[in-house]
Amino acid sequence: MTAETSKNMSFDPAAASVRFHAVIGDLDFEAIEAFFADDATYSSGKVGGLKGRTDIMAAFRRYFTEYPDQVAEDSLVEQVSPLAARVVWSLRATSASTGEPLVRRGEETITFNDQGKIIDVHVTDFQ
Repeated sequence: MTAETSKNMSFDPAAASVRFHAVIGDLDFEAIEAFFADDATYSSGKVGGLKGRTDIMAAFRRYFTEYPDQVAEDSLVEQVSPLAARVVWSLRATSASTGEPLVRRGEETITFNDQGKIIDVHVTDFQ
C-alpha cells in the first residue's frame, strides 16, 4: 500500500464536506478558499459553471454580499466514493437589495483530490 493510498483510506469526504459547510456558515472566506484546489470547478443552475478558485470565490463573495443572512442546514451527508460526498441541504436568506426571501432545497456532490482539496462541486436544486 502506498502512502497516497493509505491517505485516501483515512480521508472522509463526508466529514470534510461538513467542515466545508461550517466555514461557509461562518462566512470565513479565507477558510472557504483554502478548501478549493486552484483548478476546481463549480456548477449550479443558479450560477452556471465556474472554473478556478478565483472565479468560484468571486461568486461566493457576490452571493454573500446579496444574501448575508443565509442560514443553511444539511439534512443528509453521505460518502458516495472514496473522494466524494453527497449533501442534501436547505437554506433561507434575504436579498440585501430587494428584501425578498430566498428559500432553496437541493443537493450537491463534492469531490476532493488526493490532497483533500475540493476539485468539483455540482449543485442540483430541488423543485
